[in-house]
Amino acid sequence: FQLPFSIFMMRNAFDAVPKPLIEAARIDGASQWTVLMRIMVPIAFPGVATVALFAFLNSWNEFLAALIFLSDQNKFTLPIMLVNVSSGLYGIIDWGALQAGVTVTMLPCLVLFLLLQRYYVRGMTAGSVK
Repeated sequence: FQLPFSIFMMRNAFDAVPKPLIEAARIDGASQWTVLMRIMVPIAFPGVATVALFAFLNSWNEFLAALIFLSDQNKFTLPIMLVNVSSGLYGIIDWGALQAGVTVTMLPCLVLFLLLQRYYVRGMTAGSVK
């Protein structure tokens, strides 16, 4: 489910690279590989970071596929275990365990977002071409 969004985001990220910048690198003698790795990828890196963050969040919070494919309770993912905790025995909910599970589920997503936050700032190409 992530592939169409990723293709769309990466196409737009690489399409935002100014063509005169690429042409200037080609005139200076850079190969296609050099243009890709030294010009296009650093400029499009915010798109790569966004796609990586969304892919991680979608796979981390996957519920339906894990519910369908997993039958062993020892291999359940965190979202499935949270549903099992919230529908406790005889309708009794252990709120402490549920809140601890939500916190454990949320922390990796928050840490990854904070680590990739600086890459969301656009404007790396400001002033590179007229």
